[in-house]
Amino acid sequence: MAARRELTKSNGVMTPLIHKLGLGSAQFGLDQQASGRGRPRDAEARDILAIAARAGLGVMEVGGHSAAADTTLAQIMPRPNPFRLTITTVRPDRGADFAEAEIRAQMLRLGVESVDTILAPSATDLFSSNGPVLWERLRALRDEGLCRKIGVSVYASDDPVGLARRFKPDVVQAPASLLDQRLLIDGTLSELAGMGIEVHLRSIFLNGLLFLPPDRAPHHLKAAAGRISRARRLIAEGRSDPLQAALGFALSRPEASAVLVGVASASEMSAVIAAASSPPPDLDWDDMALDDPMVLDSPAWAAA
Repeated sequence: MAARRELTKSNGVMTPLIHKLGLGSAQFGLDQQASGRGRPRDAEARDILAIAARAGLGVMEVGGHSAAADTTLAQIMPRPNPFRLTITTVRPDRGADFAEAEIRAQMLRLGVESVDTILAPSATDLFSSNGPVLWERLRALRDEGLCRKIGVSVYASDDPVGLARRFKPDVVQAPASLLDQRLLIDGTLSELAGMGIEVHLRSIFLNGLLFLPPDRAPHHLKAAAGRISRARRLIAEGRSDPLQAALGFALSRPEASAVLVGVASASEMSAVIAAASSPPPDLDWDDMALDDPMVLDSPAWAAA
């Protein structure tokens, strides 16, 4: 299935889709004292946020930080806050009252009265015994104005379309990348978008797998090394690089409303912005997809 290119036309000129780019904060390392260069993490994160704000990134997913890190994030956030915040509930094991209390506590730490989106953590949690009660509570919080949208984070094996038909989320966050095209090839993401659901792509770098030289790939991924090498060769022959190719693939997907990236430094943020600001490279995306579920469903990559 060939990827359709989607660019924004302005004054007759096709421009890049950087407006789709969103930021995840899980890699900021706010729970650590310093970056690898000895720089305070809050200073590094402040610069990341400033660069993202200047570039016009919209969605920001607040990762699973500690309470202290949430407070730090609130202190370093640009003012006025330019981002549409997404937060994720705790698992519903301890009941909807506890989940709601945690949501309200996190929002208080972040210094916000409302967020754009609240996500249930997984399809498995929604289908648990406490899942439907949690979902009804999220509906109530949306009705109250605590958020504009509610949604769920899914994996390729979760039957996202069936889940969407049952729960009718506003947002589905799903993995898709140059290497993992399963939900694109089978039409899942297209069907979700056709239902009026916002699709937010995550794991677009598959934890950096595309950037690793074949001889440095983890042992359990050796079977895919040949396909990864082929993808890297095709990218090079197309006069591109893995970062630009990964971003170009994800941003050019018409199914995607947002494409989330994680960075650990201001320099990485700047590199992502530069790559996303270029038109997608003219590559044969289909020829780069991996088809080995053992590789794609590895826990090491699934949440990346």
